Amino acid sequence: MTVPISNLVTNVVIILGLFSKFGESMRFDLTSGHTKCVSEDINHNGMTVGKYGVVNPNEGYPLPDTHKLTVKVTSPYGNSYHQGDHVESGNFAFTAAEAGDYTACFWSPEHNPPATVTVEFEWKTGVVSKDWTKVAKKGQVDMMELELKKLFDTVSSIHEEMFYLRESFEFCVKGGRNARA
Repeated sequence: MTVPISNLVTNVVIILGLFSKFGESMRFDLTSGHTKCVSEDINHNGMTVGKYGVVNPNEGYPLPDTHKLTVKVTSPYGNSYHQGDHVESGNFAFTAAEAGDYTACFWSPEHNPPATVTVEFEWKTGVVSKDWTKVAKKGQVDMMELELKKLFDTVSSIHEEMFYLRESFEFCVKGGRNARA
């Protein structure tokens, strides 16, 4: 019994899709005078893209001054990758120089009476951080070649993630042995 190639490709895409990293999108409220931080575990040389913006409570009118943020994105060792002071929106993109938890922190200045700021935040890492539609337009690449590039990038990402997890596991196991000795 032979399996049609289209079924095989579909199954491979589904399996690889389950193992690839996805972007995280969220909306949260931030009270003036407070901070909220979001962390993402990123591999060494992993690509990441982020976008944030304050939701205007009075659509059609300028954003009140009470709804400006300070935003900072840092590496696990405290290196700054993005800083925005008194902004209502922004973007960041970088390739991680070190593996670990990268943190995006949002601060709202103190106001009296307190104001609540709603923030929309999207953070993509790995394969989903690339804008594949622009890649296709630039090179006039046909759809099959584009899908193959996506699959190759996904497989590479999974491969890197496996090595990262294996190193983390080995570190934990070695640390556990030294602790008992």
